[in-house]
Amino acid sequence: MHLNYHFLKFLCPALDKKLRDLTLMECFSQNKDEMVLGFAAEDYSLYIRANLSPSVTCLSFPEDYKRSKKNSVDLFPDIIGEKVTKVHPLAYERAMLINFESGKALLFKLHGNRSNIILYKDPTLPPSSVFRNELKEDQALLIKDLENPLDLSHEHFILLEGKAAAFLPTLGKIPRAWLKSKGYITAGIEEKWKLMQEVMDMLETPLFSITKENTQYALSLLPENNSIFSSIDPIEAANEYFRHAVVFQAFDREKKQISKTLEDQKKKTASYIKKTRTKLQDLEGSASPSQLADIIMANLHQIPLGTTEVELFDFYQNKNITVKIKKGSSPQKQAENLYRKSKNRKIELEQLHSNLSEKELLFLELEELLNELNEIQDFKSLRDFAKSNQINQKSQEQSVNLPFKRLELEGFEVLIGKSAKANDQMLRYYSWKDDLWLHAKDVSGSHVIIKFKSGQTIPKSTIERAAELAAFYSKNKNESLAPVIYTPCKYVRKVKGSPAGAVMVDKEKVIMVSPKGP
Repeated sequence: MHLNYHFLKFLCPALDKKLRDLTLMECFSQNKDEMVLGFAAEDYSLYIRANLSPSVTCLSFPEDYKRSKKNSVDLFPDIIGEKVTKVHPLAYERAMLINFESGKALLFKLHGNRSNIILYKDPTLPPSSVFRNELKEDQALLIKDLENPLDLSHEHFILLEGKAAAFLPTLGKIPRAWLKSKGYITAGIEEKWKLMQEVMDMLETPLFSITKENTQYALSLLPENNSIFSSIDPIEAANEYFRHAVVFQAFDREKKQISKTLEDQKKKTASYIKKTRTKLQDLEGSASPSQLADIIMANLHQIPLGTTEVELFDFYQNKNITVKIKKGSSPQKQAENLYRKSKNRKIELEQLHSNLSEKELLFLELEELLNELNEIQDFKSLRDFAKSNQINQKSQEQSVNLPFKRLELEGFEVLIGKSAKANDQMLRYYSWKDDLWLHAKDVSGSHVIIKFKSGQTIPKSTIERAAELAAFYSKNKNESLAPVIYTPCKYVRKVKGSPAGAVMVDKEKVIMVSPKGP
């Protein structure tokens, strides 16, 4: 409920007290989906750290924030130096507004994976700037269209036949689950009204709790028996939720990925040990090929020339046995092959015993590493652990199932889409407006993106090599020369209703290259 109107209703007045009459001193981004705004007066400062990542969108309000010297870009220069006059939520909407002395307004649209921060020079007109440019619909969003006044009267509730989603669409997952647990679905209309009033009363109470279910954290306005944090201060609750949902959850996720890598190794090692032990038992429990060779050589005089099957006395088992002779081969040659097999078998047994000892030792080491990993509770120790034990980070990335291949060209990170659907995901969630986008001209293929580095121009040689990759991962793969288009990502847009991977491109350039793989 950290993005819910019922929480913003408490958060905004608390922010208004702290931000009113403060001046916006800086506004910048150091990560693709994060914006930081710094407000200050003479002896006080407060920052808004807006994490708009599709995986977890949330706000925090630190009193100090250290800006990185690298990979940082200034944003919204039109409101730098502006003084805050008001912070308020929009009626029954997941959005809040910061108004400035000049009349400009900054909208925080908190719509999950479609969250955005939008600047209005005139709050009655369309936006002048948006943070996440890929959300094209936000470029024409009017503030008045977001406000959603509701009729919460008993008469309207009866008219809607007690449908909770229609009566109070802002309820959120946790209150809806509470209503369901109280039998709301099958209750009569008056009992439903009573339950609705009860949950609305709880939502009016300023008590904020953080809970954890499986690996997911949630902020609740309802009384919780097993909360890991509670507060009556919405800013404190928002900061704590940010710490759990972004920092702790990222730690949990990385730790889980490392654990999975070790568990997979342990599982494979255990499987190898089991198969090797079985193979050793079979080999050591069966007669050596040299025994049959001895029997053949001892009875050469009894084996007719050209025969393929003969009965001979086995002096190892003290009984007659049937021996097959390979067609076209002499008994001496067959015995020679059997002696060679016996020698190889001895070498194989020695190797299997050696491998088994190594794998048994590795299994014990992996168990110790997993026990050590379970004790780690902070990022630094976790990364030191991964580094010292050479746990491959790429295998962890693959477990997250990223929609692209990643490589490096002359110091620039390059992403290559894995499929049409992955192309869309990569463009939407992993690209920045100043990244360079490449694609084979007029044929289907992978999107290729060269990640922008602040203060650096992408060399022509890097563009040519990325173009070779774009041509290689396309229908033009087998051509001697292929045209590839390229343009900044801000000129690439997805048209609503278009097939996966299909985009519209403006201001593109064309380069001719020979398709060449990585």
